[in-house]
Amino acid sequence: MSPVSHGTSESRGEDRRLLRFEPHLPHAYETIWPALTTPDGLRGWLAEADVLERRLGGAVTLRGADGGPELSGQVTAWDVERVVEYTLTGLGRIRFHLEPVGTDSTVIRFSHEYTPNQPGLGLDRPGSAGGRAADADHLAGWHRRFELLESALEGHPAAPPARADQRLAALRASYTPPAAAA
Repeated sequence: MSPVSHGTSESRGEDRRLLRFEPHLPHAYETIWPALTTPDGLRGWLAEADVLERRLGGAVTLRGADGGPELSGQVTAWDVERVVEYTLTGLGRIRFHLEPVGTDSTVIRFSHEYTPNQPGLGLDRPGSAGGRAADADHLAGWHRRFELLESALEGHPAAPPARADQRLAALRASYTPPAAAA
């Protein structure tokens, strides 16, 4: 498994955050697209898709495999084999933009715009503070999920990580800003 580069975060006004990742995966976009846009594909690394109408304006309902909350919304961008965006109540807007690199490699330009302290799809921790602390939880969660996506693409789908997952804990620590000096 190739390493997933650390994501970044930025403020989008007083109450919105934007996270970005650009994982470069050694798979053709035709292989990655179904993992992002079909119930079977999403189940292998992100969530159960109880509803997924694969078109612009279609309904979508995702449910965490670990009994997490059910999040409903719409497909807010759909450009076949290139861009899919889901806007989900409680999670915000998640966008996957695929860019082929040659014939057997793809960069996913991913963004997640959200409001801190909203319950999410197992990507956050209860009681998180807003801003950077919430970003650390979300960044670690997405980082881990992109590792799971790569594993699923290699033929090893996995259930999303439990909050006690050691790898997820290590990623949270790597994204947590150092405490201010006393």
